[in-house]
Amino acid sequence: MKDIPAHIGIIVDGNRRWAKKEDLEPFKGHKKGFSLIKDIATWCFESKIKFVTFYIFSTENWKRTKEETEYLIREMIKKNLFEKDLLYFHKRNIKLVVSGRRENLPESLNKTIEKALKLTERNTGGVLNFCLNYGGRVEIVDAVKKIINKNIPEEEICEEIISNNLYHPEIPDPDLIIRTSEKRLSNFLLWQSAYSELYFIDKYWPDITREDINKALDEHQKRKRRYGK
Repeated sequence: MKDIPAHIGIIVDGNRRWAKKEDLEPFKGHKKGFSLIKDIATWCFESKIKFVTFYIFSTENWKRTKEETEYLIREMIKKNLFEKDLLYFHKRNIKLVVSGRRENLPESLNKTIEKALKLTERNTGGVLNFCLNYGGRVEIVDAVKKIINKNIPEEEICEEIISNNLYHPEIPDPDLIIRTSEKRLSNFLLWQSAYSELYFIDKYWPDITREDINKALDEHQKRKRRYGK
């Protein structure tokens, strides 16, 4: 396959509705959805994609019930992604990074994240970025605060300066963003997605297969990115 995207972003959506469809408790949908992340990430890296970003918990998700948010943070994110799957990704030479406001996360989760980031920081087989307590608008606000704190003169502020003060400026803008279940960005990588190709899948996330990702990559090959030209 030619013109493999260097970076794809995936908006994980529909876990609770999948559970309702299957007549299961909502938490079962989250469990199924989070278990799928490892498989899809693996498939992306096997397809020679260098950077993969998953939107797993937004700043708006705190509006859900305390029971659900605690389950997502404690069981799915901490125990599943950053503990159980850690050695799996490390053995495959994958570097883990996190985008978002980590200062608002529980201390125990932050300690687990730090351990994962340190263990994988020298890995070179690909970068797996988890957007956690993340919002695209919040990221831009945080970038502006960094610029102010650096006392960068007004006349020097440009798009490059803003890009360089985002959470992970070393990660290129996404070539392709895949969204399940709905047809919107939902505050995901708003600055970086200015010229990303968008691909929507009319399925709930737990129903997604490797074939669905292949179809998205095939569609990406057919599109010509003009960047306004």
